[in-house]
Amino acid sequence: MERLGPQRSAVGECPMWSAREQAWYWVDIVARTIWRCDAAGTLAHWSTSEMVACLAERANGGLIAGMESGLFGLRLDADGRVDQRCLASPPELGPGMRFNDGRCDRQGRFWSGTMVMDMALARPDGKLYRYAADVGLSGPMVSGLLTQNGLAFSPDGRTMYLSDSHPSVQQVWAFDYDTDSGVPSGRRPFVDMLVHPGRPDGAAVDVDGCYWICGNDAGCILRFTPDGRLDRTIGLPMAKPSMCSFGGPGLDTMIVTSIGAGQPADDPWAGATLLLRPGVQGIAETPFGG
Repeated sequence: MERLGPQRSAVGECPMWSAREQAWYWVDIVARTIWRCDAAGTLAHWSTSEMVACLAERANGGLIAGMESGLFGLRLDADGRVDQRCLASPPELGPGMRFNDGRCDRQGRFWSGTMVMDMALARPDGKLYRYAADVGLSGPMVSGLLTQNGLAFSPDGRTMYLSDSHPSVQQVWAFDYDTDSGVPSGRRPFVDMLVHPGRPDGAAVDVDGCYWICGNDAGCILRFTPDGRLDRTIGLPMAKPSMCSFGGPGLDTMIVTSIGAGQPADDPWAGATLLLRPGVQGIAETPFGG
């Protein structure tokens, strides 16, 4: 386990590995910052005009991102500038809302959900959307979410996972996923996180089809088998891990972001980004449109 750079994120999220660039990316949502670290350990960052909550690579270059006012195509220039273009904006997005967790399915369609930023309001206004290069925005595919999170897809792409990390919910669901149409169905309980440590935050899937999810507030990552059984827990030095993802040349490294906001100022690990070797391999993420 090692720390990736000295920086501390207020709300670190959406870490991902770029095989094309051999580099790690992640975001600090409230700081409106995108971070990048290459194989040599060189850090770079870009400031955006609004909060970026999730990212995925685009097959034709650049990134797709879920932000405050919609889904955007981004290109990060070497001089620190960000070229952004709005791709789609759901009608419910407005002041006090934004996109949250997101990633591509195995076919290269981008999924992300909306949320009310003030979680204390406990408003179930969040909705899950799909965005495809050929048809644009579709949905909402799931409604009634407080804090959409935990998106992941099984190795064969036929199971979709989704969580709601709001303290009053803390559930993870599994769906049957039609890889041709991109439509989820058969929503069912997968993990009741109320009986496990931490709230369910960002997630990843390994080559064995096991679902790894950050236990926010509990300082750990939990691994669940495809039948929903907890089979492994990794303790972390920070209390609020936010999302994990596999990467590295052998896809055997896990990157973990965390939340520093609201944590003790003298806690050196609050908001840190970690790399660790969990002993299993992940699955390469499909770029958007790929």
